[in-house]
Amino acid sequence: MTATDDNASTDAPAAYTYTHRQIQMVLVGLMAGSFLAALDQTVVATALPEIVGDFGGVDQLAWIASIYLLTSTAAMPLVGKLGDIYGRRLLFQVSIVVFMVGSLMAGLSQSMGQLIASRAVQGLGAGGLVVLNFGVLADIVAPRERGKYQGYVASVWAVASVLGPLVGGFFVDNLTWRWIFLINVPIGVGSLLVASAFMKLPIRARKKVDIDYLGAALLVAVIVSLLLVTEWGGDKYAWTSPQVLGMIALGGVLAAAFVLVERRAPDPIIPPRLFRIFTVRISAATATVFGMLMFGTILFVPVYFQIVRGDDATNAGLLLLPQMIGILTATIAAGRLTTRTGRYKIFPIIGLTTIACSYFVLSRIDPQTSVWVAIFCMVFAGAGIGMTTPALMLSVQNVVPTPDVGAATSMMTTVRSMGASVGAAVLGAVLTGRLDRELSENLGRAAQKIDPALLRGSPDQIQALPKAVESGVVESFANALSAVFLAAVPIALVALMIVCFLPELPLRTRSEMVENVEPTPPLA
Repeated sequence: MTATDDNASTDAPAAYTYTHRQIQMVLVGLMAGSFLAALDQTVVATALPEIVGDFGGVDQLAWIASIYLLTSTAAMPLVGKLGDIYGRRLLFQVSIVVFMVGSLMAGLSQSMGQLIASRAVQGLGAGGLVVLNFGVLADIVAPRERGKYQGYVASVWAVASVLGPLVGGFFVDNLTWRWIFLINVPIGVGSLLVASAFMKLPIRARKKVDIDYLGAALLVAVIVSLLLVTEWGGDKYAWTSPQVLGMIALGGVLAAAFVLVERRAPDPIIPPRLFRIFTVRISAATATVFGMLMFGTILFVPVYFQIVRGDDATNAGLLLLPQMIGILTATIAAGRLTTRTGRYKIFPIIGLTTIACSYFVLSRIDPQTSVWVAIFCMVFAGAGIGMTTPALMLSVQNVVPTPDVGAATSMMTTVRSMGASVGAAVLGAVLTGRLDRELSENLGRAAQKIDPALLRGSPDQIQALPKAVESGVVESFANALSAVFLAAVPIALVALMIVCFLPELPLRTRSEMVENVEPTPPLA
């Protein structure tokens, strides 16, 4: 059989199997590393005003978050491929160490430039932790059984997403913003010890391979080009500016060069043969479009609560909790049902339909709408995410040949992250464009007498405006946010149409450790 056959690897015999207790012990290590990466995605948000107060450089503020996303996305495919070659346990430990080093550098930074560079190092470690989570699960748990274990890892991300703003706020209010980074060092040490003690994996028989460094470099360059377009477009430069158009052209040339290099490389970072598998093509396309939706509620619902409803930042952060509950509940439920029935296609279909409906309802809310409407939408949007994400990954891991599991896993996480970057930029452009028009219509000449930064600034700045102006600004934000959520509906429908073509194949009942392994002694 060839890689073009979706059933190519469904009957491979297993050379090594794990008991439920052994899997749970490995999961302890995975969850420890996951907590480290997940916490840092949200903990930094509450400290940004204090960082700018110490260092200045408000024009560079966005890079504190975007450089982390950029380097983590770039690290995923390379780490995934290296995991296929050298095994994932060592790389998981290395990723924790890299993350700790970046955290220590960030906590000791003396300038905005040093902090941004430190965040880049953190992102490299976080990218490795994210992609290795899925890879290790694929190694030790058969696709048919994998769903029920994904809920444990999802619970860590949900808890960390809620704790992040609270922990960050505590450190900023009672100590210093530096502790949001320095706290990662003792947590990282604990995670490293737990991962080393419990993550017992079979040792792969190393084979001599030529690592595709040129392909990796080109892929990183493509990702950097795309993320720079999304960061610059409509913000630093106009979308039609020479800088943005030039970066788009450069990204296209680099992407073409990457494809050519991968087709000729002996052991490519992302093997082109993967895309000869129909399931991989459909799942990757769905994940890319779905990624554009993932951060919509996290980015824009807090704006609704803070500016339109007048809630403080802490309450707005806590109101993200319903989405995390939705993600966690749906992931666990869908995983258990997949294990019981062997069916998985139905979950992204239901999930994307739920997301589309949630965004449509959010597009109809206004300042007088009950807060419970937004909360219920958050729960259902989270449930949609929780049903869709694991199913797409599972469908790919179920059909690719065993030596390509890591590369396929990293490819899926990479395209989803890239989709998220594009989605954040597109929806952000919708917000900015509609807001400018609404402000002009609602305030008229009054808008010309006020600094535009105040009209699009923080809730405190808006509340300090004259009452007539404040009400006009709030109404403008409400209408602009409605346009954002409405724009997300067709994106969800496109993803839904694509996933309807996803084949539903029998899930393998054996783990991925089927060849080139040296079994380790039984775990205690």
